Amino acid sequence: MNGLLFITHRTERYTYMDSVRIALEGGCRQIQLRMKESPVEEIEKTAFAAKQLCDTYQAALYIDDQVEICKKAMLTGVHLGKADMDPKDARKLLGNTYMIGGTANTFEDILSWHAAGVNYIGLGPFRFTQTKKKLSPLLGLSGYKEILKKCKHNAISLPVLAIGGINKEDIPELMNTGISGIALSSTILMAENPVEETKEIIHIIKQYQS
Repeated sequence: MNGLLFITHRTERYTYMDSVRIALEGGCRQIQLRMKESPVEEIEKTAFAAKQLCDTYQAALYIDDQVEICKKAMLTGVHLGKADMDPKDARKLLGNTYMIGGTANTFEDILSWHAAGVNYIGLGPFRFTQTKKKLSPLLGLSGYKEILKKCKHNAISLPVLAIGGINKEDIPELMNTGISGIALSSTILMAENPVEETKEIIHIIKQYQS
């Protein structure tokens, strides 16, 4: 897991499926389906449709929280928050062929996820974001530097994605902290031309990937 991860979001202008299509057309090949406020039936229906679309672009599709749907729709993996299913239980249900990610706010969170055997970390929030209701303490640039330094010191090599209120202008400095990639949603969908914005963001990220 590296580069750009696009997280779906519904706006007045775009549906969840619109947002998937926009990211794919812009060259993003890692999508996370996040539909927190939606009924399970709608999430499942959208997951199958999004999977079909992602397959045509040879893109990976993850889902937020819904472990059972992840397996049923044969997605790439599931992203778990601290209040979601225990990652060890998710692993038992999914087996080793699926990716499991975890949301972290501190180095201690990363230690816990690492011990549980997750494949990647979503670390944040960088700054205030309106797409998440229960917000953890903001990390800022210094927070990422400190946590990534501790990961290196403790030989934890999990891919870490920065998330939460990130703008295009933040990407260079964030990538220089040692993270593997950036997770974005509103920054892309609020752009005048979201497809071109996605292309530009991917280009910026690639410049800082080793």
